[in-house]
Amino acid sequence: MRSMWKGSIGFGLVSVPVRLYAATEEHGIRLHQVHDADGGRIHLKRFCDACGKEVDYEHVARGFEDDEGRTAVVTKNELAGLPLPSKKLIDVLAFVDADRIDPLQLSGAYYLAPESAAANKPYVLMRETLKQTERVAVTKIALRTRESLALLRVHEDLLTLHTMYWPDEIRDADDLAPPSSVTVRPQELKMATSLMDTLSEDFDLDSLEDEYEVALDELITAHLDHRPAPRKETTPAPDNVIDLMAALQASIDSAGGKGEAGKEAKAAAGGTPRSRAKKSAESNKGTSKKAAAKKTAAKTTASKSAASKSTATKSSASKSAASKSTSAKNTKKATAKKTGRRAS
Repeated sequence: MRSMWKGSIGFGLVSVPVRLYAATEEHGIRLHQVHDADGGRIHLKRFCDACGKEVDYEHVARGFEDDEGRTAVVTKNELAGLPLPSKKLIDVLAFVDADRIDPLQLSGAYYLAPESAAANKPYVLMRETLKQTERVAVTKIALRTRESLALLRVHEDLLTLHTMYWPDEIRDADDLAPPSSVTVRPQELKMATSLMDTLSEDFDLDSLEDEYEVALDELITAHLDHRPAPRKETTPAPDNVIDLMAALQASIDSAGGKGEAGKEAKAAAGGTPRSRAKKSAESNKGTSKKAAAKKTAAKTTASKSAASKSTATKSSASKSAASKSTSAKNTKKATAKKTGRRAS
């Protein structure tokens, strides 16, 4: 492995000579621009707007244009001559607890190795001190003429360095989070936890691979062999969530949640979707029976009320008719008596 930087870790009067190595490398197939008609390479050339000539890379400088249109040209030699205290020094600013560092600030990762046998002792001393105190070191380092904030920590038996973004380079996340009025139920939290447990069973991070890269390799191989390009279907992502509980249960079922996690999730949700539907149907059936009984009782009460009203009406009519009949008889008797008196 080729080192990319050589210098020292400095804190107080202690100096640890080290070499810096890139800890990561991006894999992938490099694609270049070509003419789609004949496959010819396309080359990008540097032209100057002022003179219209092509410019060699050795004559390319850096420039800054202000709001008034003025341009300041800065050459590579001028940049190299700027004072940069951290150019060959990893300057330790402070030692802090690891949980104080937000992972959002971390950028590139590098290995630090002792520069020589003489550096082994101070190197191990610093490594073990960081381990026992469970701290990390906030430092500054200059890479490629740019000074950067950096984090020094222990990884296995090595010291590692992570370049960091400066605090003012982290954007504010105002108004991006959901409103505080949005809440979740305990059942939903329990099911989400069970889903996490189900998905985490027998998970092997080292077995993961770049599926896009594999498909791209197959596509290129097919073109080189003059074969039809293979086609692979991609499962579309769900565009909405209508029933959160149903979506959680379906996710657990598809993940093979047959163990304790799956049982706990089903219990939290009130059983499987089919059992929940059955319970709902039985509940609706019972509700329907109760409603029918109420209707029947209401009809019976109405019938009794109508019969009572009818009886009362008939009784009143009979009494009225009897009263009228008695009145008529009395009237006839009175008339008969008057007629008799007149005849005598």
